[in-house]
Amino acid sequence: MDKIVSSAADAIADITPGAVVAIAGFGVPHRWPSTLVIALREAGTSDLTVVCNALGMGPLSPHILAENRQVSRLIAAFSTVAGMPSVAEEQIAAGQMAFELVPQGTLVERLRAAGAGIGAFYTRTGVGTPVADGKETREIDGVPYVLETALPVDVALIRARQADAAGNVAFAGASQNFAPSFARGASLTIVEADEIVPIGAIPPERVDLPGIFVDRVVASAVGSALTPQMMAAAQRQQAPIDQARSYLGRPGLSRELMALRTARLLRPGSYVNLGIGMPTLVGNFLFESDVTLHAENGILGYGASVDLEQADPDLYNAGGQLVTALPGASFFDSVAAFEMARGGHVDTVILGGFQVDAAGNLANWSTPQMAGGGVGGAMDLVAGGAELIVLMEHADRGGNPKVLRQCSYPLTGVGCVDVIVTDLALIRVTPGGLVLEEVAPGFTPQEVASLTDAPLIVPDTVPDMV
Repeated sequence: MDKIVSSAADAIADITPGAVVAIAGFGVPHRWPSTLVIALREAGTSDLTVVCNALGMGPLSPHILAENRQVSRLIAAFSTVAGMPSVAEEQIAAGQMAFELVPQGTLVERLRAAGAGIGAFYTRTGVGTPVADGKETREIDGVPYVLETALPVDVALIRARQADAAGNVAFAGASQNFAPSFARGASLTIVEADEIVPIGAIPPERVDLPGIFVDRVVASAVGSALTPQMMAAAQRQQAPIDQARSYLGRPGLSRELMALRTARLLRPGSYVNLGIGMPTLVGNFLFESDVTLHAENGILGYGASVDLEQADPDLYNAGGQLVTALPGASFFDSVAAFEMARGGHVDTVILGGFQVDAAGNLANWSTPQMAGGGVGGAMDLVAGGAELIVLMEHADRGGNPKVLRQCSYPLTGVGCVDVIVTDLALIRVTPGGLVLEEVAPGFTPQEVASLTDAPLIVPDTVPDMV
C-alpha cells in the first residue's frame, strides 16, 4: 500500500466546487498544511465550505482562500479576534460569506462524532448563549445540555511532522490540535508531511494517527519554521503591556500588576487554563508557583514564553505564544484538551471579558462592531464548572463600564464567573451580589462604585489590591 502522491496539485486535484474542506492548524501561524492550501488556491476551486479553528493570517494560512474569494461558507471558532480586522469579517459583513460560529471543543467533537458513526451528542457547552438558539436542549440529571449534530466533511487537509507510505502519522509537540479529529471526520484525508519516512520508521507507539484514517500523503514544500513576520501577526492578538489607564484623572493598575494580582489568587497544585489576550500575562508570574498550565491546543505543563530565536515552533499555548515545555509536560490533541476542561479536571480558568454582569454572566466573544466573532474555546472552558476569573479593564476605551447590571453583548456563559479582576478592583461574585473585596491604590471604594454600573456590596473595610 503506497499512499504517497507526487505533488500537492495532484493531491487536491479532485476537490470539486462546493466541497466541505476541513483545514487543521492553530492560531495565526502554527502548522497549517500550507503546501496543500497554496495548491488549492492555485487550483481556484470555488464555493468552498471551510471548517477550521480560524482562517489565520498571512500567505501560508487558509486566509488566502478567503482573499481569493473561494470560500462561500465558514464554520469556525473565530471569524476574527477583537481589534484585528480580517478578510472573513469583511465578507461576512457584506453578505458574501456565510458564517457558523462553533466553539472549539464542540467543533472537534462534531468531527470526531462523524468519524465514529455517532449522529449527535449532548453537551453543556453553549447553554444559554446564542450558540444554542434553535437547537434541542434537554435536562440530564438536572443539568441542561444542548444537542449538537455530527459534522462530516468531504476533505481534511492536515500537516504532520512525519508520515509513511501507509499513511501513519506522527505530529510534533503541541501541534496535533485539530488534526486527528478532522482526519476522522473526513471522507478523504490528505496529509502534508515535513518528512516522509519508510514504513516502520515510526515506532507503533509513536503513531499519533493510524494510516486507516489517511488517504494521501504529500511532501511539504513549505518549511514549518516561524518567521518574525508570522509571530508579529500572532502577537497582535495578545495583550500589550501598556501604560495604566486613567480614571478620574488617576491611573489604575497596569496590566502587569493586574496579572500579578490574578496570579496570587491561584491555589498551589492547581491546573489552570489561561485565555488569549490579557490572561496570558498571568503566566509571567508563575515561575515559583506550584501551578500547572493547560492549553486547549494540546499541552499540559508549559512554562514561560520565549523569543523566536530560542523557540521550538511546535511549542505554543492557546494564544499562539511560543513557550517552553516543563519537565513532566505532555502533548495531546484538542479532543483530549477539552475532555480535561469539560470533564472538570481543570481547576481554574482565566479569561478576558467584554462584559460581566451582576449575575456572573460573561460576554467575551462578540461586540456590535463585529460581523462574526471569536469564541475560541471559552464556551467549553466555562462549561466544565472550573473556578472562573475574568481579567479585564474596568471600562472600555470609550469609558463605558464593563461590570454591568446585565450584559448587553452575546453571552459566553451563564452564571459562570467567580471573580473579576480589573485595573480598579477585585470583585467576587456571590449569590447575594457583587462584593468589592479590594480597590486599586489611590482609589476609594465609593469612587470604584461610581465607575461600576452594577451595584456593589461594599464592606466596612476594603483593602488595597496587592
